[in-house]
Amino acid sequence: MPFSPKTYTFLCGCFAALGSILFGYDLGIIASILPNTDFLRVTGHPNANYLGFIVSAFLLGAFVGCIPAAILADRYGRRLAILVGSIVFLLGGTLQTAAQNKGMMLAGRFFAGFSVGMLSQLAPLYQSEIAHPSIRGRLTTLQQFFLGIGAFIASFVGYGCFKNYPDGPAGWRLPLALQMAPAIPLAAMIFLFPESPRWLCKVGRDNDAINALARLHANGNINNIFVQSEIYELKLSVDEEARLTKNAWRQIFTIPQNLRRVFLGFVLQASAQFTGVSRADGYSKRGVEDSTSVFATIGIDASKTLLLQSINSILALIGQAACVAFVDRSGRRKPLIVANIVSGMTFVAATGIQATYANSKHKASLFLIAARSPHPSYLTSSRQNFAFSSGIGPLSWAYPVEILNTGIRAKGTALTSMGAWLFNFFIGQISPIALQNIQWKYYIVFAVGGFTNALTIYLFFPETKGRTLEEMDAYFARTYWIVPLAEVETIDHRAREQDFAQGIVPLTKEKIIGGHGSQNDEKLDIVHNEKVDVSSV
Repeated sequence: MPFSPKTYTFLCGCFAALGSILFGYDLGIIASILPNTDFLRVTGHPNANYLGFIVSAFLLGAFVGCIPAAILADRYGRRLAILVGSIVFLLGGTLQTAAQNKGMMLAGRFFAGFSVGMLSQLAPLYQSEIAHPSIRGRLTTLQQFFLGIGAFIASFVGYGCFKNYPDGPAGWRLPLALQMAPAIPLAAMIFLFPESPRWLCKVGRDNDAINALARLHANGNINNIFVQSEIYELKLSVDEEARLTKNAWRQIFTIPQNLRRVFLGFVLQASAQFTGVSRADGYSKRGVEDSTSVFATIGIDASKTLLLQSINSILALIGQAACVAFVDRSGRRKPLIVANIVSGMTFVAATGIQATYANSKHKASLFLIAARSPHPSYLTSSRQNFAFSSGIGPLSWAYPVEILNTGIRAKGTALTSMGAWLFNFFIGQISPIALQNIQWKYYIVFAVGGFTNALTIYLFFPETKGRTLEEMDAYFARTYWIVPLAEVETIDHRAREQDFAQGIVPLTKEKIIGGHGSQNDEKLDIVHNEKVDVSSV
């Protein structure tokens, strides 16, 4: 194998994240399509409410897609679920691109959303289950980074099509067709990559699990002590979960610690929407010509708004890349707390700006925004976007998947992801109404939200940096609801891997027998409670 184990695993995580490009592209492209003259003609010149429903159908589909994704992932494996999600997206993309009426467009939006609801949870689920403990944060935050890549591509495609084809079919059919491109290699090649070793172990395919772990973490050497230690701990954890119950839903709702962790994940996903990210985009998801958008209130037209969003997407990518690079060293709590505080502060400023400019006779110009002294509204939007992209967005997807055990991870992640779509839909629906009725005062909600989010994370969210997925049950059991009251050590992000390399199982602190470099050539077979020769594993 030409790559080191960590590089190979990282590349596997990157490939799984192709589904996130679909997510980001769709979010970024829809606003540039809605004002197109031919699009409005084909869809029967729908009113503002129906246009909003076309946009919201995507979120509704994403909400509905969460539970089927979890069921497929648990029954047939993570890879097959990703394949199904990709195929559904191709269906949705085809319906949108070829739409002849508003009903066909609505169906396409729903199926595309259904697929994104599946893939947006399956990507971090798969990434977390193949990762080394020291780079798990790096892999799971790829979800948001690739989302940013999709949004970046969409912003410039949308701007170019809006400028050059504002009235023709190419102005909306071409960008909608392009969104299907990442789904094709994802569907065609996902089975070339290893299956999740944790799913394989969960369904009793122990030899396949060892082979998958060896392929990911030891260049295929199943006798490597690192792999032997990992599989030992994994079997211990899976067997304990099976002893309690094999019904994942029952585990979630009858075991208090499981319910606590699902609740934390749901709260984190919901809280991300109360940072005001949907409004800080500068235009509503109802379209760039929405009269309630931040920039519309200060006199910036649709074309300039799209250009500004293209620039903003670059800032988002920088923030997301920074999170991917440093999250395993900085941990999860600090970036979430700091980013939420910064977000709250930007909306304090935004509230004042909106109060000043909403009824001003002096409308802003692109020059005022892009010149040496940028317009404060755009500056505020950019800062909030960077704060969200460098901490809140990536970790809202990464944290829930790593705090749940293998038995409930897929279904628990489905529930937490539903929180994202539910509150995204909720904020999207009430924002135009709130801004029309109370105007700038609505931004106080997001200013307060940033600070209350930071306080909530400080009080209730334990740090998970460097710990193995299998030790999360025991770790949360000894971590109080009020986290600062718990005396839990902070570990280096490489500590658990150093244990594995020495044949030490972090879950039990036990030094296993077996593997090259160990004391002899035997290991304990946990499943059958008997000793077997290592070479037979």
